Amino acid sequence: MVRDIIFGTIGGLGLFLFGMGLMSEGLKKAAGQTLKQILESMTKKRIIGCLVGAVITAVIQSSSATTVMIVGFVNAGLLTLAQAIPVIIGTNIGTTATAWLVSISGIEAFKITSYALPAVAVGFTMQTLARRPSVKNTGQKFYERRFCRN
Repeated sequence: MVRDIIFGTIGGLGLFLFGMGLMSEGLKKAAGQTLKQILESMTKKRIIGCLVGAVITAVIQSSSATTVMIVGFVNAGLLTLAQAIPVIIGTNIGTTATAWLVSISGIEAFKITSYALPAVAVGFTMQTLARRPSVKNTGQKFYERRFCRN
């Protein structure tokens, strides 16, 4: 019983980190120089960077994934550390706001899990059947964002 919990936790954490790394790599491959220009323009001002972090977190519903992507962008040279800090602060704000909205809305009829398998199918299809690398990488991001989430 305890062993299953420990192994499940360690395995789940490993899978989560692996998935976040794959998603970051797919995003970097798909975006390139265009992403760098967009990120620079959106993070010139700290307040805007903070809002960007909150919005991205609200869209993908994972502050951990957003933070891993931001760290990956810094490692890839797409962002500077000074640009990344407000975005990461924004991810924390986005997570708090999202949790607050979910808790006050009380919507139990809408279950995101009912959309998980179709999202995995779309991402997998794009990743395996597409001919252009940008579409393959977009499918990888789509698949991982839906399937490898915390």
